Amino acid sequence: MPLVSTGQIVGDAARAGRGVGAFNVIQLEHAQALVDGAERAGAPVILQISENAVKYHRALEPIGLATLAVARTASVPVAVHLDHATRPELVREAVALGFGSVMYDASVLPYDENVEATREVVGHCHAAGVFVEAELGEVGGKDGVHAPGARTDPAEAATFVESTGIDALAIAVGTSHAMLEKTASLDFDLIAANRKTVPVPLVLHGSSGVPDADLTRAVEAGMTKVNIATSLNQAFTGAVREYLAANPKVVDTRKYLAPGRDAVAAEVARLLGVLRAA
Repeated sequence: MPLVSTGQIVGDAARAGRGVGAFNVIQLEHAQALVDGAERAGAPVILQISENAVKYHRALEPIGLATLAVARTASVPVAVHLDHATRPELVREAVALGFGSVMYDASVLPYDENVEATREVVGHCHAAGVFVEAELGEVGGKDGVHAPGARTDPAEAATFVESTGIDALAIAVGTSHAMLEKTASLDFDLIAANRKTVPVPLVLHGSSGVPDADLTRAVEAGMTKVNIATSLNQAFTGAVREYLAANPKVVDTRKYLAPGRDAVAAEVARLLGVLRAA
């Protein structure tokens, strides 16, 4: 199946009241695992490459082209997305490579500057048919600049969408990035209020810290795109540790990366069920 647009996946899910799993790619095994899990679940999926992953690989193009290639082999709809980009030049590179969407994060800027910077990115992306997500409310947990207690005001969110022309909005409703335990407490009333006010699909960041039942409830309350990364890293790392503990003399990286890949695929399939993505 060819790559599909993020707008198609997210739009279809929003109209049907389903969730969409958006999972982070760190290396090739992750991309393969995410597609494997989506195929098991019979659900579409979004493969995300963050600006931090780009820094790790020292460039976007190698991991970006590899992820696009994996996505093209899928038997379910798959989109490739640039996540939490803070540099417009990185956005432009992703668009040139063929990414279907970008998340431009200017949320640390004052409101007016966030609007101006985001509007410029939207203009470039829309000219190329690329879907744009942005953030309002500073979801917690990234480098100390985001306040975990931040909340997105529905009226301000609606104005932000109208002023920038974005296609999806990440809102702050109680989650925080990089949570290792499922202890986040979501504000479901705030999700519902934003859903009534904001004319584009809503995005939940930092979802690894949300209990399964609350992820399902968040989708029911109005969330569409749900970003999950840390819990998949836990699954990958746990499987690798278990294999190496049982096989301490192994030096062939394929031997222990394969169990990590399999563990992520299984968790992705499970989470897509939680999100009612099929």
